[in-house]
Amino acid sequence: MTLIQHMQMPLIVFSGFLMAPFFMKKFPVLFSKWNEGGWPGMLLFLIVLLYWMLPRTMDQALESMSMEIFKFISLAFLGGVPLRDSWRKFSKAKKNGILLFLMAVFAGMGLLYLLSPVQLCNNYLRIEQITLGWGFMITAACICVYLLQLLFINPDEYE
Repeated sequence: MTLIQHMQMPLIVFSGFLMAPFFMKKFPVLFSKWNEGGWPGMLLFLIVLLYWMLPRTMDQALESMSMEIFKFISLAFLGGVPLRDSWRKFSKAKKNGILLFLMAVFAGMGLLYLLSPVQLCNNYLRIEQITLGWGFMITAACICVYLLQLLFINPDEYE
């Protein structure tokens, strides 16, 4: 469960992130009109990300081959490609706001998986659920440390 949420899914998004320049060159009008300020692409990325964090969708991906294929397509093409186009259009303040939102979501999901008295996913053991919860909490803590260090250290001094 932890390997799927914290390794497989981010790598699928990263593969879409790496494929984005090809699509951005192939369809420049689509990206310039559709994702002008970066918010539509970021919203699409966040919706896809939040959808695949739900316990029920993880169960469906294991039970149905069509959902597994949809996972790969949605995370790569509806997640990674818009993320790359949107991320470069955002200012530092907007990027930090997105990271702050993700930190809150990861902490919330971590608490959900840790404090739930019942097994949330039918295909995973309760101990895997607790491990995933700790993974979300550690990810949220790492984002928090990153955002805190931005307050005290000016990255422009090191570039």
